[in-house]
Amino acid sequence: MTDTRYGQPPIVALGERPVQDVSGVLGSRIFAWIGDIIILAILGSLVWFALAVLGIVTFGATWLLIPIATVATALGYAALTIGGPRQATWGMRMAGLRVETATGGRPDGLAAAVHALLFYVAAGTIGLWVLDVLFGILRSDRRLGHDLLTGLVVVRA
Repeated sequence: MTDTRYGQPPIVALGERPVQDVSGVLGSRIFAWIGDIIILAILGSLVWFALAVLGIVTFGATWLLIPIATVATALGYAALTIGGPRQATWGMRMAGLRVETATGGRPDGLAAAVHALLFYVAAGTIGLWVLDVLFGILRSDRRLGHDLLTGLVVVRA
């Protein structure tokens, strides 16, 4: 059914969100984050080493890419893993977690990258990080602030 005036479908209210298992998610997210930091350190070191070696050949030109490549590695990691078929980073898989949209669907790569970017920005400042975690402690669905902003939910796998 479409609205004949504008050719757009009518606006309908969202139904109830599906019941998602969020028991013990906050504690598991800490362990998942530690695992992901270790994995990102390894991936980042490989990228750094490759750019450093290429910098010798290019007379230092690729050394300018190292800061950009560091951020791109972290965001690409989140986009490919959370936006992938398993819906979880390797750290989340180890902790038995996965990411869904608020409606129970699979997140796309862009949403996953923005989710990671917002998390790293919050984690980089104490005030935002405390506010981000406070959302998760106070809410019954255990969604952190950056989860709410991106429309994602971390659930038990």
